[in-house]
Amino acid sequence: MDAETAETTAPDTATDQAAPTRRAVIGWAGAGLALGAAAAGSVAAATMHEAAPAAAPGIDSTVDIPFYGDHQAGIATPVQDRLHFAAFDVITKDREALVKMLKEWTKAAAAMTAAREVGAGATGGLPEAPPDDTGEALGLPASRLTLTVGFGPTLFEKDGTDRFGIKAKRPEALVDLPKFPGDRLEENRTGGDICVQACADDPQVAVHAIRNLARIGMGVVNVRWSQLGFGKTSSTTPEAQTPRNLMGFKDGTHNIAGTNTKSLADHVWVAPGDGQDWMTGGSYLVARRIRMTIETWDRTPLKEQEDIFGRSKLEGAPVGKQKERDTPDLSAMKQDAHVRLAHPDSNNGLMILRRGFSFTDGTDGLGRLDAGLFFLAYQRDTRKAFVPLQSKLAGNDALNEYITHVGSGHFACPPGVRKPGEWWGQALFG
Repeated sequence: MDAETAETTAPDTATDQAAPTRRAVIGWAGAGLALGAAAAGSVAAATMHEAAPAAAPGIDSTVDIPFYGDHQAGIATPVQDRLHFAAFDVITKDREALVKMLKEWTKAAAAMTAAREVGAGATGGLPEAPPDDTGEALGLPASRLTLTVGFGPTLFEKDGTDRFGIKAKRPEALVDLPKFPGDRLEENRTGGDICVQACADDPQVAVHAIRNLARIGMGVVNVRWSQLGFGKTSSTTPEAQTPRNLMGFKDGTHNIAGTNTKSLADHVWVAPGDGQDWMTGGSYLVARRIRMTIETWDRTPLKEQEDIFGRSKLEGAPVGKQKERDTPDLSAMKQDAHVRLAHPDSNNGLMILRRGFSFTDGTDGLGRLDAGLFFLAYQRDTRKAFVPLQSKLAGNDALNEYITHVGSGHFACPPGVRKPGEWWGQALFG
C-alpha cells in the first residue's frame, strides 16, 4: 500500500448512432441531473443520485470522458469516486468467439461511456427477445464512466497450452508476480484472463457497465472475481484535496499527475522498443486487495500511527514539517516508516500511478469488518516498478502489522481504441 509513489475524440457515430441515449430518456432537463426513474418522477431516486460526490476542482462531472484516444481512459484520467472491477476467465476454446466478444465489448463500452444504451437498448428491441441493455442505468448520465481492459498472463498460456495462438505475443513485462512476504492470497480473488476496470461517480453506472459486459460475454467468459470500491484513496489531480484511506491518513501525496506528460511517459506508458509492439501506448496494471485489520488499528495510539506512516494524521505533513507537500526529511522518520520506504528518493526515483479505492465487504466471520484498500497501480514495466517496491515494503514496512494482501492480479492494458471500428485487443489478435 504505497502512500508516496506514485483525449479528445468524436463519438462513435459509425456504430452507435442508432442506439438510444440515456440523455434522451430523461430529456436532459439539466446537464448534471441524475433522475433514477424519470417516467415515474421518482423523487427518492433523484435525491440519491444528486448526492453524488463533487468532482475535483476544474473537472466538470457532467462532461463525458472520451472513449477513443491514444491511451485507454481510466488510467491518467482524473479519478472518479466509485469502482467496479471484474476479472474474467475465458471459458471458450474458440478464438473467433473471443474476438467477436471483444468487438462487441468495445461497441458497448463506447456507448455506455457516452451515456447511450447498448445495442437496441433496454426497451427498443423485440418484445419476444431479451433486451440488449440491462436497463438499470436508464435515466442516469454517464457520470464520467471509464472502462479499461487488460489481459492476464493465463490468456496467453495456461498449463503449458497456447490457448489462442498468442503465446509468442506475451510481453516479457507481464510476469507471474512473485509471492511476497506476508501474502495470503485467496484463489477466488486472484488471477484472471481478462480484467475490466469500471470507474464512475455513480456506483450504479459502474455496476451497470460490468453487468452488461458480463451479459454480452456469456458463454465466452465467466466472472472469476470482482470488487466494488468507494472513496478514491489516491488522485491524479494534485490541485484537488488529497483523499484519505480507511486508516484516516491522506494517501497519494506524490502520485503521478494525469497532466504530467513527462512522468507519464517515463513511468506509465509503454514506449516503442519496450517489448511487444502491440503494447506501445499501453500500461501494466497490478490489482491488489489489501485487507486492513482496522479494529486493531483503531486501538493504536495516534503518535504510533503517525510514526508508522511518517506523516501527521490531520495535515499529512511529513515528520518535522508543517504542510502536506513540504519536502520530507526521510532521515527524520523511523527506518520502517511507510513514507520513508516508499518514497521515490528511497527507490532511485521509482514511481507508479495509483487509482486505489476503499472497500467494505461485510464481516470476516470473527466479528471484524472485511475492509481495506483495493490497490490499483499502473506502470511502464512491472518488473522495474511494483515488484521491487512491494518486495521492499513487504519485508520492512511497519504498516504490515495492520494489513494483509489477500487478492492479486496482473494485466497488460493495451493502448486506446483510436477510432470507431477498432476494438480492444485488435493488435494482439490481428
